[in-house]
Amino acid sequence: MTSTTASTDRQAVPRRPARKPRRPLRFRLSRIAAWAVLVLLMAGTLLPFYWILRTAFSTNSALFTGDQSVLPPEPTWINFQRVLGLASPEEVRAAGGSGAELQFWLYLRNSVVFATLVTVGQVVCCAMAAYAFARLHWRGRDAVFYLFLSTLMVPPIFVLIPNFVLLSEVGLLDTFAGLVAPYFFMTPFMVFFLRQFFLGMSSELEDAARMDGAGHPRIFLRICVPVMAAPLTTAAILAYVMAWNEFMWPLVAGSDPSVRVLTVGLSAFRSGQPQAAPDWTGLMAATVLGALPVILLFLAMGRRIVDSIRFTGLK
Repeated sequence: MTSTTASTDRQAVPRRPARKPRRPLRFRLSRIAAWAVLVLLMAGTLLPFYWILRTAFSTNSALFTGDQSVLPPEPTWINFQRVLGLASPEEVRAAGGSGAELQFWLYLRNSVVFATLVTVGQVVCCAMAAYAFARLHWRGRDAVFYLFLSTLMVPPIFVLIPNFVLLSEVGLLDTFAGLVAPYFFMTPFMVFFLRQFFLGMSSELEDAARMDGAGHPRIFLRICVPVMAAPLTTAAILAYVMAWNEFMWPLVAGSDPSVRVLTVGLSAFRSGQPQAAPDWTGLMAATVLGALPVILLFLAMGRRIVDSIRFTGLK
């Protein structure tokens, strides 16, 4: 009886959890150093954005006083009101601005139209090309693909003048058609990006569709496009951001204010008076407002980008 009670007491005593072995000092120091480097890189990345915001909420008169405070010395909304057309030229000049007019809403509309047309064209054309390079079997397919992919090594500046001359001959300069034409169809990177997802997609659904008599157009539209929703959304976001940030070609082919995009408009807005210094506060306020659509796009569609990274081919 006594032995039984003793064994029961031993079983009832809770065991102390084993202590985890401490990691070596070298490992902990290397981890601290890695975190320090990451923090420095993050600070270096965020510093330009901080400078943009600080300048946007300042006045030109206060900007050149040499004030080194973290926050704007004279915080004001006048620069954003000016960009949005809510402030009069007299109010802007009183705050130290140039008073030059910025047709922000017109340039914003032009950028939205330009980026949307480029995105639709690239996603549709590149998706079909990627499907052909990944799922169709035809002679010389890989050779054609690698030849097409090699054009990534050609700098875009090389085709700037030929495109300009060609569109000038057909009368498409200073039109949305001329702005969109060089970007509307396939781009090597986008085709390569989507082709990798098509290659990783399971063929079971396609085989089942072929047994039901479906051809390639129906397989592409009814099976591949729904399954590839996440990668296609990621491709659309990348194309939209690329088109939104485009500067050189819209500057050359879209000098007319009616088709001028936001990036070119901001460049023209740098100085409202030929002999005056750049209106930095107004320019930074317009830059913040111009970047908001892309930031909101990433916030709204960020989950899709993560889903495309985890893409497996079967949903």
